[in-house]
Amino acid sequence: MFAHLGLTILFLVAGAPWVLPAAAGGANLQCPADIEVYIIDDTFTLSWTRSAESVGNVTFSAEYQGPVMYDWIKLPGCQYITSTKCDFSSLKKYAYEQIKLRVRAEEGNDTSPWCAPVSFIPYKQAHIGPPKVHLEAEDKAIILNISPPGTEDSVMWKMDRSNFKYNIVIWKNASSVKINEIASSRIIINDLSPETTYCLKVKAGLPLHIRTATYSPVYCINTTVENKLPPPKNIRVISKNQRYILTWNYAHENVVFQAQWLPAYFKKIPGDHSGRWTQIPNCENVRTTECVFPYDAKRGGIQKEIYSIRVRASSGNNTSFWSEEEELNMESLIIIPPPVITMKPINNNSLRVNVGFQNNSEYQQYPLTYEIIFWENTSNAERKVAEASTDFTFSNLNLLTVYCVKARALILDQAWNSSSNFSAPVCVRTRPVFLRAAIKKSVAFHF
Repeated sequence: MFAHLGLTILFLVAGAPWVLPAAAGGANLQCPADIEVYIIDDTFTLSWTRSAESVGNVTFSAEYQGPVMYDWIKLPGCQYITSTKCDFSSLKKYAYEQIKLRVRAEEGNDTSPWCAPVSFIPYKQAHIGPPKVHLEAEDKAIILNISPPGTEDSVMWKMDRSNFKYNIVIWKNASSVKINEIASSRIIINDLSPETTYCLKVKAGLPLHIRTATYSPVYCINTTVENKLPPPKNIRVISKNQRYILTWNYAHENVVFQAQWLPAYFKKIPGDHSGRWTQIPNCENVRTTECVFPYDAKRGGIQKEIYSIRVRASSGNNTSFWSEEEELNMESLIIIPPPVITMKPINNNSLRVNVGFQNNSEYQQYPLTYEIIFWENTSNAERKVAEASTDFTFSNLNLLTVYCVKARALILDQAWNSSSNFSAPVCVRTRPVFLRAAIKKSVAFHF
């Protein structure tokens, strides 16, 4: 959960008047007091209070000193101001650098001393403004499309636009629910009542930054009449036999289904990404509550990343709303092909089995365990071994006997839980006992 966003307004207050010897002004004018800088998004405001003597035709002017500057420069938008505040948003180009400001009073040819300079870095003092919210209504859901605070070309939040998280307060009549720390710019609130008015407000925040933030205006919307076809539920994906299987629950009959997916990172990028949803291969016009898409679909552009998946139902002219979006981590559903096996005699009654994948295989990065099944070709008795090793030795075997082996790869981990199919059996005959003795006699004869 990210830190509570307090409501305290940060401001800089000038201390006692500080007089530059060369700039001392009229004897009757005192410099302004209570100098404050207030920044929200890209709007910079400088304010002050006038002294009791500063009445009549008194105006105020401000100067600034930017980074690596030795001279004071007139502050644009803050010259000969008759009120006690001015906008200096033109300095937003210094959002991440330290700047100094000072103010003085003026009346005719008389000027007050400059107030003590205030020094600050705008980004560190900036308040987060209200996000913009666009609502869409379904029968039992409301879709929020949120634009980050500021504008698309905002200087202040240029590096943070995709890092905002959102707090939402939604209510119906007198009851309210608070939804915290939603990272997506497109949020769906489900399990609502049809034909009901809901109101909400949204506030943005940045993780690890305690900043004052402002709620958006209150938005209200009516949910629609209940749809004749409900959306599918319990969307999930499993991997089996070199395939991905997408399944869901649905009570109605004589309907067809369509499934789509979207790379989840788009949800963190501000903007409308509704056109980026694409059809899942083999999952269009499906008449059962599951569809199968091959491992090759991932090879064709589906990478090891996280996807959002949704399904909807259709019957004639009626189409349900999309289901709740489910998250699919493709890497957690990694499909492993059968491993490659070699088996060779190492003496007259032992066989050595080597199992694994080709060099530089993508599967070598996973914590693999190999399950080996070894048996005599004419027997039903099997030996099973499961180890992280890639080399296995089977000893005390019968001479001149055919033995067979097959293996599969397993990933047994909290992040992954998958297994390959068994490889095709590999069979080898053990050596005769006299082979080594004959070799020794042949060597002795040649010497």
